Amino acid sequence: MKNRLFTQAMAACVAVGVLGSCVSSKKYKAALAENRSLVVLQDELTRQKAELESERARLQQDKERLNQEKADLAAQNASTEASLRTNLTNKSQQVDKLSADLKAREARLAEMQRILDEKDRAVNNLRKTVSNALLGFKASDLTVDVRNGKVYVSLSNQLLFKSGSTKVDAQGQEALKKLASVLQNQQDVNVLVEGHTDDVPVAKGTAGMQDNWDLSVLRATEITRILTESGVSPQRVTPSGRSKYVPIDPATTAEARQKNRRTEIILTPKLDELFQILEQN
Repeated sequence: MKNRLFTQAMAACVAVGVLGSCVSSKKYKAALAENRSLVVLQDELTRQKAELESERARLQQDKERLNQEKADLAAQNASTEASLRTNLTNKSQQVDKLSADLKAREARLAEMQRILDEKDRAVNNLRKTVSNALLGFKASDLTVDVRNGKVYVSLSNQLLFKSGSTKVDAQGQEALKKLASVLQNQQDVNVLVEGHTDDVPVAKGTAGMQDNWDLSVLRATEITRILTESGVSPQRVTPSGRSKYVPIDPATTAEARQKNRRTEIILTPKLDELFQILEQN
């Protein structure tokens, strides 16, 4: 550009000379000044062009970088959303399962409560029935009460046995036969016969007995025999002896020992339905 302007100026000068006269010195200087201004302007424009091109390149790089970041963020967001949807689905399935399990457990608990309520009603009805059947006996000789969901029929040895004997007296047999008549109609009741003694050792030389264990067991067995012979199914009756080790009164007085000499017939309703539910848990 610079050379081109110089060439044009020289050509103009030559043209003027050809015409017979050359431009004045003042005009020539003005032309040179204008030429220098144009050169400076050209350089400034070139510099600005270079800066703009550099800025454009930088902006293009920024644009590409931002587009890449945008694409990365979009991919990350898509992955996060997919993961969240999967987690939400899994959590929802877990909640549904827990809810179903809870409902099933609540149903089992309700069924257990129903069975327990029925058992309580059956126990109370059994106590009432047994009490009514044994009304004719003294309260000191025979009691009927409910403990731990079972009916306890406690018979004193004064009602059942003579001292050291395993044979039941006539009055005791009457009571046991009345109890047996009730139990024949209570097929869902198990019967445990527990013999209890006081702490006085068995007299030496007593036939068939070494100690109070033998005495308590033989008395329980004798009572079991009367119950089964009176119509109670043998499969439902279990005799056992507790000797002196479960006293009502731990004192050693005559009164306390009399209380401890007893037989307890424990009536327990069968809980097969309840056990089945517990096994399912």
